[in-house]
Amino acid sequence: MTQIITENSGDLINSSGEHKTLVKDNKSNKVLARLLEKAYLEVIPTPTIMDRLVHIPRHCYVAITCSPTKGLEPTLELVEKLRALPDERRLKLIPHIAARMVRDKGHLREILARLEALKVESIFVPGGDAPVPVGQYNDSLQVLRDMAEIGHAIEDVGVAAYPEGHPLVSDEDLLWFLKEKQPYATYLVTQMCFDPHTLVNWLRDIRQAGVTLPAWIGLPGVADMSKLITLSFRIGVGQSLKLLKKQKGLLGKMIGIKPYEPDDLLEGLRPHIGDPDLIVPGFHLFSFNDVERTERWRAKTCEQLNR
Repeated sequence: MTQIITENSGDLINSSGEHKTLVKDNKSNKVLARLLEKAYLEVIPTPTIMDRLVHIPRHCYVAITCSPTKGLEPTLELVEKLRALPDERRLKLIPHIAARMVRDKGHLREILARLEALKVESIFVPGGDAPVPVGQYNDSLQVLRDMAEIGHAIEDVGVAAYPEGHPLVSDEDLLWFLKEKQPYATYLVTQMCFDPHTLVNWLRDIRQAGVTLPAWIGLPGVADMSKLITLSFRIGVGQSLKLLKKQKGLLGKMIGIKPYEPDDLLEGLRPHIGDPDLIVPGFHLFSFNDVERTERWRAKTCEQLNR
Protein backbone atom coordinates (compact mmCIF):
# COMPACT_ATOMS: atom_id res chain seq x y z
CA MET A 1 0.00 0.00 0.00
CA THR A 2 1.51 3.30 -1.04
CA GLN A 3 1.83 5.74 1.85
CA ILE A 4 2.72 9.42 1.49
CA ILE A 5 3.74 11.74 4.30
CA THR A 6 2.30 15.21 3.77
CA GLU A 7 3.82 18.19 5.52
CA ASN A 8 0.76 20.45 5.51
CA SER A 9 -1.79 18.03 6.87
CA GLY A 10 0.43 15.85 9.05
CA ASP A 11 -1.38 12.80 7.70
CA LEU A 12 -0.24 9.53 6.21
CA ILE A 13 -2.25 9.00 3.03
CA ASN A 14 -2.39 5.65 1.32
CA SER A 15 -3.27 4.93 -2.29
CA SER A 16 -6.90 4.24 -1.39
CA GLY A 17 -7.32 7.72 0.02
CA GLU A 18 -7.34 6.58 3.65
CA HIS A 19 -5.61 8.71 6.29
CA LYS A 20 -3.50 7.82 9.33
CA THR A 21 -2.63 10.65 11.72
CA LEU A 22 1.03 11.47 12.24
CA VAL A 23 2.81 13.83 14.58
CA LYS A 24 3.64 16.73 12.30
CA ASP A 25 7.42 17.11 12.07
CA ASN A 26 8.52 19.17 9.10
CA LYS A 27 12.20 19.06 10.06
CA SER A 28 12.40 15.26 10.07
CA ASN A 29 10.47 15.14 6.79
CA LYS A 30 13.08 17.41 5.20
CA VAL A 31 15.93 15.31 6.56
CA LEU A 32 14.31 12.11 5.29
CA ALA A 33 13.75 13.65 1.86
CA ARG A 34 17.36 14.81 1.64
CA LEU A 35 18.71 11.35 2.50
CA LEU A 36 16.33 9.67 0.08
CA GLU A 37 17.35 12.05 -2.70
CA LYS A 38 20.96 10.97 -2.19
CA ALA A 39 20.07 7.27 -2.21
CA TYR A 40 21.70 5.04 -4.77
CA LEU A 41 20.22 1.98 -6.43
CA GLU A 42 21.66 -1.50 -6.41
CA VAL A 43 21.19 -3.45 -9.66
CA ILE A 44 22.07 -6.90 -10.94
CA PRO A 45 24.13 -7.13 -14.17
CA THR A 46 21.65 -8.83 -16.51
CA PRO A 47 21.35 -8.50 -20.32
CA THR A 48 18.39 -6.10 -19.98
CA ILE A 49 19.62 -3.84 -17.19
CA MET A 50 21.08 -1.19 -19.53
CA ASP A 51 17.60 -0.45 -20.89
CA ARG A 52 16.16 -0.17 -17.39
CA LEU A 53 18.78 2.32 -16.24
CA VAL A 54 17.32 5.00 -18.49
CA HIS A 55 15.00 5.73 -15.55
CA ILE A 56 17.92 6.80 -13.34
CA PRO A 57 18.66 10.55 -13.24
CA ARG A 58 22.04 11.73 -14.45
CA HIS A 59 24.93 11.55 -11.95
CA CYS A 60 23.07 9.24 -9.58
CA TYR A 61 24.99 6.44 -7.87
CA VAL A 62 24.38 2.91 -9.11
CA ALA A 63 25.76 -0.13 -7.30
CA ILE A 64 26.38 -3.24 -9.44
CA THR A 65 26.25 -6.60 -7.71
CA CYS A 66 28.52 -9.58 -8.23
CA SER A 67 27.01 -12.98 -9.05
CA PRO A 68 28.22 -15.96 -6.98
CA THR A 69 27.80 -18.17 -10.07
CA LYS A 70 28.91 -15.89 -12.93
CA GLY A 71 31.70 -14.15 -11.08
CA LEU A 72 33.13 -10.66 -11.45
CA GLU A 73 33.24 -10.35 -15.23
CA PRO A 74 29.56 -9.38 -15.78
CA THR A 75 29.96 -6.69 -13.11
CA LEU A 76 33.10 -5.26 -14.71
CA GLU A 77 31.61 -5.46 -18.22
CA LEU A 78 28.56 -3.48 -17.11
CA VAL A 79 30.84 -0.83 -15.61
CA GLU A 80 32.61 -0.56 -18.98
CA LYS A 81 29.33 -0.26 -20.88
CA LEU A 82 28.00 2.43 -18.54
CA ARG A 83 31.24 4.36 -18.75
CA ALA A 84 30.83 4.44 -22.54
CA LEU A 85 27.54 6.34 -22.28
CA PRO A 86 27.55 10.02 -23.32
CA ASP A 87 28.03 12.58 -20.58
CA GLU A 88 24.33 13.43 -20.42
CA ARG A 89 23.69 9.87 -19.21
CA ARG A 90 26.74 9.72 -16.92
CA LEU A 91 26.20 7.73 -13.72
CA LYS A 92 28.39 7.27 -10.66
CA LEU A 93 29.26 3.60 -10.38
CA ILE A 94 29.90 1.33 -7.41
CA PRO A 95 30.89 -2.18 -8.56
CA HIS A 96 30.75 -4.96 -6.01
CA ILE A 97 34.07 -6.80 -5.76
CA ALA A 98 33.10 -9.95 -3.86
CA ALA A 99 36.11 -11.37 -2.04
CA ARG A 100 35.26 -14.99 -2.83
CA MET A 101 35.25 -14.19 -6.55
CA VAL A 102 38.84 -12.86 -6.53
CA ARG A 103 41.41 -15.53 -7.38
CA ASP A 104 44.56 -14.09 -5.84
CA LYS A 105 46.57 -10.94 -5.32
CA GLY A 106 47.52 -10.74 -8.99
CA HIS A 107 43.87 -10.92 -10.00
CA LEU A 108 43.03 -8.22 -7.43
CA ARG A 109 45.75 -6.00 -8.88
CA GLU A 110 44.26 -6.44 -12.38
CA ILE A 111 40.76 -5.58 -11.11
CA LEU A 112 41.93 -2.42 -9.38
CA ALA A 113 43.86 -1.27 -12.45
CA ARG A 114 40.83 -1.88 -14.65
CA LEU A 115 38.54 0.12 -12.35
CA GLU A 116 41.03 2.95 -11.97
CA ALA A 117 41.30 3.23 -15.76
CA LEU A 118 37.51 3.60 -15.87
CA LYS A 119 37.67 6.31 -13.18
CA VAL A 120 35.29 4.43 -10.89
CA GLU A 121 34.29 6.59 -7.93
CA SER A 122 33.69 3.87 -5.35
CA ILE A 123 33.75 0.13 -4.83
CA PHE A 124 31.92 -2.12 -2.41
CA VAL A 125 33.77 -5.14 -1.03
CA PRO A 126 31.50 -7.83 0.46
CA GLY A 127 32.56 -11.37 1.26
CA GLY A 128 30.23 -12.75 -1.39
CA ASP A 129 27.62 -15.50 -1.46
CA ALA A 130 29.69 -18.19 -3.20
CA PRO A 131 29.82 -21.26 -0.91
CA VAL A 132 33.34 -22.07 -2.14
CA PRO A 133 35.88 -19.32 -2.95
CA VAL A 134 37.36 -19.35 -6.45
CA GLY A 135 40.79 -18.59 -5.02
CA GLN A 136 42.65 -17.66 -1.86
CA TYR A 137 40.25 -15.13 -0.32
CA ASN A 138 37.64 -16.29 2.18
CA ASP A 139 36.46 -12.90 3.43
CA SER A 140 36.52 -9.22 2.55
CA LEU A 141 39.02 -8.28 5.26
CA GLN A 142 41.71 -10.25 3.43
CA VAL A 143 40.94 -8.39 0.21
CA LEU A 144 40.91 -5.01 1.93
CA ARG A 145 44.32 -5.62 3.46
CA ASP A 146 45.79 -6.64 0.11
CA MET A 147 44.18 -3.61 -1.57
CA ALA A 148 45.95 -1.38 0.92
CA GLU A 149 49.25 -3.13 0.28
CA ILE A 150 48.86 -2.90 -3.51
CA GLY A 151 47.71 0.71 -3.37
CA HIS A 152 44.89 2.23 -5.41
CA ALA A 153 43.33 5.56 -6.39
CA ILE A 154 39.69 4.64 -5.69
CA GLU A 155 38.37 7.26 -3.31
CA ASP A 156 35.61 5.37 -1.48
CA VAL A 157 35.54 1.76 -0.32
CA GLY A 158 32.42 0.27 1.25
CA VAL A 159 31.89 -2.80 3.42
CA ALA A 160 28.83 -4.80 4.41
CA ALA A 161 27.17 -4.75 7.83
CA TYR A 162 24.43 -6.92 9.31
CA PRO A 163 21.93 -5.35 11.75
CA GLU A 164 20.14 -8.68 12.15
CA GLY A 165 23.25 -10.79 12.27
CA HIS A 166 24.59 -13.32 9.79
CA PRO A 167 23.47 -16.96 9.54
CA LEU A 168 27.09 -18.19 9.58
CA VAL A 169 28.90 -15.61 11.75
CA SER A 170 28.34 -14.71 15.41
CA ASP A 171 27.42 -11.16 16.40
CA GLU A 172 30.70 -10.85 18.29
CA ASP A 173 32.70 -11.83 15.21
CA LEU A 174 30.67 -9.49 12.99
CA LEU A 175 31.54 -6.56 15.25
CA TRP A 176 35.20 -7.61 15.33
CA PHE A 177 35.32 -7.80 11.53
CA LEU A 178 33.64 -4.41 11.19
CA LYS A 179 36.17 -2.78 13.50
CA GLU A 180 39.06 -4.48 11.69
CA LYS A 181 37.78 -3.29 8.30
CA GLN A 182 37.29 0.27 9.46
CA PRO A 183 40.85 1.49 8.68
CA TYR A 184 40.51 0.29 5.08
CA ALA A 185 36.96 1.53 4.35
CA THR A 186 35.16 4.85 4.09
CA TYR A 187 31.54 3.72 4.55
CA LEU A 188 29.33 0.74 5.36
CA VAL A 189 26.06 -0.50 3.89
CA THR A 190 23.55 -2.37 6.04
CA GLN A 191 21.94 -5.57 4.88
CA MET A 192 18.24 -5.35 4.11
CA CYS A 193 16.14 -5.11 7.28
CA PHE A 194 12.42 -4.45 7.75
CA ASP A 195 12.45 -3.46 11.43
CA PRO A 196 13.35 0.20 12.10
CA HIS A 197 13.89 -0.44 15.82
CA THR A 198 16.40 -3.18 15.09
CA LEU A 199 18.26 -0.86 12.71
CA VAL A 200 18.39 2.08 15.10
CA ASN A 201 19.41 -0.02 18.11
CA TRP A 202 22.13 -1.72 16.07
CA LEU A 203 23.47 1.64 14.91
CA ARG A 204 23.64 2.91 18.48
CA ASP A 205 25.43 -0.27 19.57
CA ILE A 206 28.15 -0.11 16.91
CA ARG A 207 28.70 3.61 17.55
CA GLN A 208 29.21 2.88 21.24
CA ALA A 209 31.63 0.11 20.24
CA GLY A 210 33.75 2.58 18.26
CA VAL A 211 32.59 2.03 14.67
CA THR A 212 32.41 5.48 13.05
CA LEU A 213 32.04 4.59 9.37
CA PRO A 214 29.11 6.46 7.76
CA ALA A 215 26.20 4.01 7.48
CA TRP A 216 24.14 3.86 4.30
CA ILE A 217 20.89 2.17 5.29
CA GLY A 218 19.92 -0.75 3.09
CA LEU A 219 16.33 -0.02 2.10
CA PRO A 220 14.17 -2.54 0.20
CA GLY A 221 12.89 -0.94 -2.97
CA VAL A 222 9.62 -1.71 -4.73
CA ALA A 223 9.31 -5.47 -5.17
CA ASP A 224 6.73 -8.18 -5.61
CA MET A 225 6.12 -9.78 -2.23
CA SER A 226 6.91 -13.34 -3.31
CA LYS A 227 10.35 -12.28 -4.58
CA LEU A 228 11.03 -10.24 -1.45
CA ILE A 229 10.08 -13.05 0.91
CA THR A 230 12.23 -15.61 -0.91
CA LEU A 231 15.26 -13.31 -0.99
CA SER A 232 14.83 -12.23 2.64
CA PHE A 233 14.92 -15.74 4.04
CA ARG A 234 17.87 -16.61 1.79
CA ILE A 235 20.00 -13.75 3.11
CA GLY A 236 19.00 -14.28 6.73
CA VAL A 237 16.62 -11.46 7.61
CA GLY A 238 13.80 -13.70 8.73
CA GLN A 239 13.31 -12.00 12.10
CA SER A 240 12.39 -8.60 10.73
CA LEU A 241 10.42 -10.27 7.97
CA LYS A 242 8.05 -11.42 10.72
CA LEU A 243 7.34 -7.75 11.37
CA LEU A 244 6.64 -7.22 7.69
CA LYS A 245 4.18 -10.12 7.71
CA LYS A 246 2.37 -8.60 10.68
CA GLN A 247 2.11 -5.28 8.86
CA LYS A 248 0.85 -6.76 5.61
CA GLY A 249 -1.21 -9.73 6.80
CA LEU A 250 -0.79 -13.46 6.48
CA LEU A 251 1.84 -14.88 4.17
CA GLY A 252 -0.75 -16.34 1.83
CA LYS A 253 -2.34 -12.94 1.35
CA MET A 254 1.01 -11.38 0.52
CA ILE A 255 1.63 -13.46 -2.57
CA GLY A 256 0.30 -11.86 -5.73
CA ILE A 257 -1.02 -8.64 -4.17
CA LYS A 258 0.32 -5.12 -4.58
CA PRO A 259 4.10 -4.84 -4.48
CA TYR A 260 5.94 -3.95 -1.32
CA GLU A 261 6.98 -0.32 -0.83
CA PRO A 262 9.15 0.69 2.16
CA ASP A 263 6.88 3.46 3.51
CA ASP A 264 6.31 1.83 6.91
CA LEU A 265 10.05 1.31 7.34
CA LEU A 266 10.77 4.94 6.44
CA GLU A 267 8.14 6.17 8.87
CA GLY A 268 9.70 4.09 11.64
CA LEU A 269 13.13 5.51 10.89
CA ARG A 270 11.95 9.11 10.53
CA PRO A 271 12.22 10.19 14.22
CA HIS A 272 15.80 8.87 14.46
CA ILE A 273 17.45 9.16 11.08
CA GLY A 274 18.57 12.76 11.53
CA ASP A 275 20.42 12.01 14.79
CA PRO A 276 24.04 13.04 14.08
CA ASP A 277 25.32 10.35 16.45
CA LEU A 278 24.02 7.66 14.10
CA ILE A 279 26.06 9.02 11.14
CA VAL A 280 23.62 8.15 8.33
CA PRO A 281 24.38 10.00 5.05
CA GLY A 282 21.71 8.28 2.94
CA PHE A 283 20.03 5.11 1.75
CA HIS A 284 21.10 2.15 -0.36
CA LEU A 285 18.04 1.06 -2.36
CA PHE A 286 17.82 -2.62 -3.29
CA SER A 287 15.99 -2.34 -6.62
CA PHE A 288 15.85 -6.07 -7.47
CA ASN A 289 16.22 -4.69 -11.03
CA ASP A 290 12.73 -3.21 -10.81
CA VAL A 291 14.36 0.13 -11.52
CA GLU A 292 11.41 2.01 -12.96
CA ARG A 293 9.00 1.31 -10.09
CA THR A 294 11.64 1.92 -7.43
CA GLU A 295 12.76 5.20 -8.97
CA ARG A 296 9.16 6.34 -9.41
CA TRP A 297 8.48 5.58 -5.74
CA ARG A 298 11.57 7.50 -4.64
CA ALA A 299 10.74 10.58 -6.72
CA LYS A 300 7.13 10.61 -5.55
CA THR A 301 8.05 10.18 -1.88
CA CYS A 302 10.72 12.91 -2.01
CA GLU A 303 8.27 15.30 -3.62
CA GLN A 304 5.67 14.73 -0.92
CA LEU A 305 8.19 15.00 1.91
CA ASN A 306 9.49 18.31 0.56
CA ARG A 307 6.07 19.94 0.29
